[in-house]
Amino acid sequence: MRNKRLKALLLSAYDAGSHKHWRQGIELGLSEIDWTVLTLPARYFSWRIRGNPISFIERYHDELHQEYDFIFATSIVDLATLKGLIPSLAITPALVYFHENQFEYPKSKHQKSLLEAQMVNLYSAMAADMIVFNSDYNRRSFFDGCHRLMKKLPDFTLHDLPSRLQHKSSVVPVPVADHLFEASKHRSLKKGAIKILWNHRWEYDKGPDKLLLFLSELEKSQIEFEVNIVGEQFRQMPPEFEVINTKFSKQIKAFGYVSNIDDYVKLLSRCDIVLSTAIHEFQGLAVTEAVAAGCIPLVPDRLSYVEYIDKLYRYQSDLSNPENEAKAAVVTLLEINSRDLCSLELREGFKRFSWSELINVYRELIGRLVRK
Repeated sequence: MRNKRLKALLLSAYDAGSHKHWRQGIELGLSEIDWTVLTLPARYFSWRIRGNPISFIERYHDELHQEYDFIFATSIVDLATLKGLIPSLAITPALVYFHENQFEYPKSKHQKSLLEAQMVNLYSAMAADMIVFNSDYNRRSFFDGCHRLMKKLPDFTLHDLPSRLQHKSSVVPVPVADHLFEASKHRSLKKGAIKILWNHRWEYDKGPDKLLLFLSELEKSQIEFEVNIVGEQFRQMPPEFEVINTKFSKQIKAFGYVSNIDDYVKLLSRCDIVLSTAIHEFQGLAVTEAVAAGCIPLVPDRLSYVEYIDKLYRYQSDLSNPENEAKAAVVTLLEINSRDLCSLELREGFKRFSWSELINVYRELIGRLVRK
């Protein structure tokens, strides 16, 4: 019985971006476990987060009714409902991994309310035996949001719910592929055009409007630069990308989604600066990957970035005045450029985020989970 392989159910209800990267890394890095992996496509977010139990049951009825030693689920999964609908899952130990939380997620103009999505997060956390966040910023904002919601609701709430949940929470980042750390060697920023990378989802919360302002401000500085704008795209694309593609056509070297992983790594390794203009970032995997490949970060002084990126590489955050923030970002870039900072030391420090460094942490979590 000691050598019995564990059987696990891995649920990803919105399988794209960091969710997909994390899920695939878990499968590969913990290959001693028999994983049954059930995923749903990354589209129709409002329906996906509220209706995923129905979709999982419709697509994977037989798989859901098997016996498992434990469950790994992303926070989009409505774990509480699935456990209620499927008796065998009700008694199966479960870990919920929070790539983000809906309490801190910025509301788009198309959303009427985030309450239903927040309740899915909350009920999943309550139904789980372990809650793991990808950053301390994510964890703190989740519990702060939970506290605000309990105070806001009319009656019969659990005012001590955050403290009930905190004891079973921990922070473990989404790891970075080990091969990225061998992708390039240091290049001097002072030689030729500065090669800038913006490698995020093409959605409003990643600040495409701020990217446009930054590039416009950088152009005024008369510094020679090229820009590579890549990332995952969805059905609706913010209009700023079309403006950027037209206005900066001479400086743009890459524009769009790079599907081939080898081509993507080559792009990362030839860039000098990885830029973030995000108004929401719970970890910053795209930035971490780029730094691992040899880029120097240029990020706002907010969100999860303050946890792991030195202030030297963070520009002044000013969400109330985007023009000022764009100017501050350019000033910080010029300071980095004038110092000719070395990316090698940065990259060495980021090795703590690699799969080889973190996979045993996940293995230990599973050991504690199944012992429960």
